[in-house]
Amino acid sequence: MQLADILSSLFPAGYEITQADGLVTGWGRLDQQNWIDLIGVADKTYPGVDEALAVAAHVLSVARRPDRSPLLFLVDSGSQRMSRRDELLGLSEALAHLAKALWQAERAGHRTVGLLYGGSAAGAFIATALACGSLVALPTAWPEVMDLPSMARVTKLPLATLKEKAETTPVFAPGLDNLLATGAIAEVWDPAASLNAQLVALLAKPASSDLRARLGADRGGRPKAAMIAAEVERLALLHD
Repeated sequence: MQLADILSSLFPAGYEITQADGLVTGWGRLDQQNWIDLIGVADKTYPGVDEALAVAAHVLSVARRPDRSPLLFLVDSGSQRMSRRDELLGLSEALAHLAKALWQAERAGHRTVGLLYGGSAAGAFIATALACGSLVALPTAWPEVMDLPSMARVTKLPLATLKEKAETTPVFAPGLDNLLATGAIAEVWDPAASLNAQLVALLAKPASSDLRARLGADRGGRPKAAMIAAEVERLALLHD
């Protein structure tokens, strides 16, 4: 499903975007009265320092506004750009800044929803899609915190061993089904149905505490997460 088709299904009432150098900004109409801010990393772009700072600046401009409009983050990226220049300029800090900008938008009352419709990996995935308050995906999505060949190089374990473990251990295995099982992805949307209706239904749900541990426990992808989920819920009740 191409980005233009996704946007048309999301916003039949109209939208406006600017797309340049793999980054997307703009807005879309949820209906005739309500709208949502748009931002994204598209076209399998590998975000580096420049992209991370540009996206963070846009997110913070939304966070500073007095309205409570939600923010939709469209994601189809590579991993972070691991060039010498980006590493020397502090790529990890720039990605952390982007993740904190999304947290600040949530804290300021702007719901943040990540929509993963293509690929994403490693730090780029963590600082964009996973940093949103809610993450949903289309069936075409292929997320991975780390691909198995890279994991083999880091851990010094044979690739065949990691492939075998990935069959039964969703917490580190790549792919949509595994990330769904861990609770990292809240919902997989049906591209044949109205994406607008599915987005509106998600936004109608009350904003709550982080449910990923509970979802991971319920779906069997994080069998030891039930204790964490119970503690998160206890702390949320104390905060309320």
